[in-house]
Amino acid sequence: MEIIRADGHCPTPEVGAAVTIGAYDGVHLGHRAVIAEVRRRASEQGLRSAVVTFDRHPAMVVRPESAPRLLTDLDQKLELLASTGVDVTLVVTFDEARATESAEDFVAEVIVGCLAAEDVVVGEDFHFGHGRRGNVDLLAELGRDAGFTVEGLGLRSAADVGAGPAAEPAGPEEKVSSTAIRAALVEGEIERATALLGRTHEVRGLVTPGDERGRELGFPTANVAVPGEILLPADGIYAGWFVRADGTVLPTAVNLGRRPTFYEQAHASLLEAHVLDFDGDLYGERVAVRFVRRLHGEVKYPSIEALVEGIARDVDETRRVLDL
Repeated sequence: MEIIRADGHCPTPEVGAAVTIGAYDGVHLGHRAVIAEVRRRASEQGLRSAVVTFDRHPAMVVRPESAPRLLTDLDQKLELLASTGVDVTLVVTFDEARATESAEDFVAEVIVGCLAAEDVVVGEDFHFGHGRRGNVDLLAELGRDAGFTVEGLGLRSAADVGAGPAAEPAGPEEKVSSTAIRAALVEGEIERATALLGRTHEVRGLVTPGDERGRELGFPTANVAVPGEILLPADGIYAGWFVRADGTVLPTAVNLGRRPTFYEQAHASLLEAHVLDFDGDLYGERVAVRFVRRLHGEVKYPSIEALVEGIARDVDETRRVLDL
């Protein structure tokens, strides 16, 4: 996949493109269905397939006080987009200047100038340009002058994209969206989020020093510092996978929360991963944690002994869930 950065002059494309535009946070099953349609159209017309996305969620600039937590950072989003088979991803730098750009200028600079679009596919609720003035109708009007066609698609249902029964309790008619996935994660409904994503939810961060309580208890943990703009699931205990910087994937029992056995109050949740059957130095590594199943919520144990027994049960359950 070719990656183009739209933060200056774009090279003049030699071949036109079938294009889709959006934040593409999570690159979930609904996104993949749209990209598959764009690739189909591109193949039929002898065009390149292209995704236009942004280096940050536009809401983080336009309305930072209510911007959603993200399902993916930019690097992970680009990796996932590459896995769809799309030919080109154009990354638009979204800053204050871009936020005040008119819909007409965005089309002229990005859609026409950078990609020579001939066919554009967007969501039917797509908005763009200063004040969100641009919509599908305006895009189609501009397309008639610039030489591209436009189609607005509705959100896909879980059944449409093959999410299957794991998308319950909402059911197969639930619309697949980043918003729905965020809601599932906030409730700790990991299997539902997995079904809508088409993969396990993954967060990334640096392993940093902690208070080493886990090692003292016989269950050493890696403290993973996840950037604040990334969405973590509900506090609790999880079975999952730990991905090292070299790509090695290891089973892990995850404690995500505020450690109520030790602290009456904590200002933020901490992600601690006990990597099963591993004894080594992870400090300073950039790693990933994938959430497979929530075993239970956080528990305030009456004693250290009870805590150790509880952790041992969670480790055993993690082995069972991961079929080790």
